[in-house]
Amino acid sequence: MGRGCLAGPLVCAAVILDYARPCHLLLQGLRDSKDLSPAQRDDLSQRILKVATRAAVVAVSPASIDGCGLHRSNLAALARALETLGGGYEVALVDGFQLGRQDLMARRVVGGDHRSAVVAAASVVAKVCRDRLMRTLHEQYPQYGFDRHVGYGTSQHRKALEEHGTCPLHRLSFAGVGWRQLQLGAEAHAGMAAEPASAEDAEVAH
Repeated sequence: MGRGCLAGPLVCAAVILDYARPCHLLLQGLRDSKDLSPAQRDDLSQRILKVATRAAVVAVSPASIDGCGLHRSNLAALARALETLGGGYEVALVDGFQLGRQDLMARRVVGGDHRSAVVAAASVVAKVCRDRLMRTLHEQYPQYGFDRHVGYGTSQHRKALEEHGTCPLHRLSFAGVGWRQLQLGAEAHAGMAAEPASAEDAEVAH
């Protein structure tokens, strides 16, 4: 969660659901986290953690993302989340990514948030954890408005970057962030690649 953000960590979650247990009633309303309001996500996250056999959450710092790259950081975080579970599952469904780790018994599912309850559950847990963290970090850096956009590249966030520069939460490898840190002109910025594309780019906290 947070792949397209300009600031804050990348957060991945893994959840084990035992479909043999009567958990469907507690998971009513579960769907892609982006289709839920913050209140719905908070409520579902609590219910998911009640019925999950196991759950794990992994966060990758902005510095690590800058050093390793977004894609490699994402794959490593997904793998670490599964490793943290310590087994106990038959197959791991991964939303959109092929991990290339046979030992993790992972299977790529395109559009997993809409096709799999366990993928949607992990997405909700990751989203709630990341948003809460960003709102806590807002207290250290209130000038950026992290409590509202949680690090995504909104107009408010970009304006704050222009006025205040970067802070330790910003991903300096992302265009629109690093060029300000280097105090490059608009001409140099225009020649840089846009920040990595993600379906989450337009997502902000409600």
